[in-house]
Amino acid sequence: MNKNRLEAFSDGVFAIAITLLVLNIKVPIKQDINN
Repeated sequence: MNKNRLEAFSDGVFAIAITLLVLNIKVPIKQDINN
C-alpha cells in the first residue's frame, strides 16, 4: 500500500475514533453538572 494512502486511512480512523470519544464524554459531564 502507498504510504500516503496509509496515512490518510489512519488519519480517518483516528478522526472517527476521537469524534466518538468526544460524543460519549459530553453526555456524562452534562448529567454531572445537573446533579
